[in-house]
Amino acid sequence: MDAVYAAWLGIIQGITEFLPISSSGHLVLMPLFTGEDDQGVAFDLAVHIGTLLAVVLYFRNDVSNLLKDGVSSIIKRQHVGQSRLAWAVVFGTVPAGLAGLALLDIIDTHLRSAEIIMLTTIIFGVFLGFADFTAKQTRTINDIKAKDVLVIGLCQALALVPGTSRSGATITAGLLLGLTREAASRFSFLLAIPITFLAASVKILEVATDEQAIIDWTAFMIGGLTSFITAMLAIHFFLKWLNLFGMWPYVIYRMILAALIYFLILN
Repeated sequence: MDAVYAAWLGIIQGITEFLPISSSGHLVLMPLFTGEDDQGVAFDLAVHIGTLLAVVLYFRNDVSNLLKDGVSSIIKRQHVGQSRLAWAVVFGTVPAGLAGLALLDIIDTHLRSAEIIMLTTIIFGVFLGFADFTAKQTRTINDIKAKDVLVIGLCQALALVPGTSRSGATITAGLLLGLTREAASRFSFLLAIPITFLAASVKILEVATDEQAIIDWTAFMIGGLTSFITAMLAIHFFLKWLNLFGMWPYVIYRMILAALIYFLILN
């Protein structure tokens, strides 16, 4: 893989990981659009590490407080500070973690086609637009209850299918549950930390156990660095412009992307 293509893939991953437009869908589509070979598990690992470091660094104060209060709640056997939110993040990760263990082979084998990505791009784009249009936005992140965690967690599990978008599914669920755009988005970003860590761990295991795996360290470093930088920028500007533009730019983008998939790949 040449350096320019590695950088381009890293930029795509960094931008799409936290915007509601599906990073996995874009990584599947890029070789189809460009005619390049699939980037492979090792490169996917690099860009996942880059985006994981970005979200942890951007929300470092939140992460520190959640870890501290979560551990304190265990020691004191009662809720402390933001421990409710900390446990919400933990339990919200469980459905996607279990679904990943049970269904990842099926998803990788049967659900990574351009047809599936086009359909999920359209369907979940419509859901996102509907949720944003009808959102009551009356609840903050501190109002998240157990039932909210279950619903949002199950929606995150759906995002294992490329084209769905992890952030898109969780933000859609949050908006439909009455959360503000900021609350739904912040909870979605916090949920990204453990699930991205789990995804990166799985890919590390795949690379470590594949005797034929060849790591292109130049592409690995370029992809990781560019995904880190662009993910930081994507999170920052997404939150900055959230209430100004809402979700409609991403809904429109998803419809355009679906059209491009149909006319450039499927037709």
